[in-house]
Amino acid sequence: MITAEELCAIAGAVLSLLFSYVPRLSEWYDALAPTMKRLLMAALLIVVAAAIFGLSCWGVLARVECTQAGALGLVKVLIAALVANQATYLISPKK
Repeated sequence: MITAEELCAIAGAVLSLLFSYVPRLSEWYDALAPTMKRLLMAALLIVVAAAIFGLSCWGVLARVECTQAGALGLVKVLIAALVANQATYLISPKK
């Protein structure tokens, strides 16, 4: 069974690869300023983490405890996802 940590890390890597290789998406993303790129990725990963937490609280996904401790744990996972996302972007080949 996949953990919240793995799910967020995978989401971070997949988002980075999508923005690197999907034709129109990558062109649009490449035109952004570096700071905007980082902010966009961070915002998308926050949305993913919030979705995991919300779905866990609703009982759809049982990945995170629906408590304050669970939310704090998810923040740690979010930081790991941000690192995975940026590392994947840096090492993926550019056009």
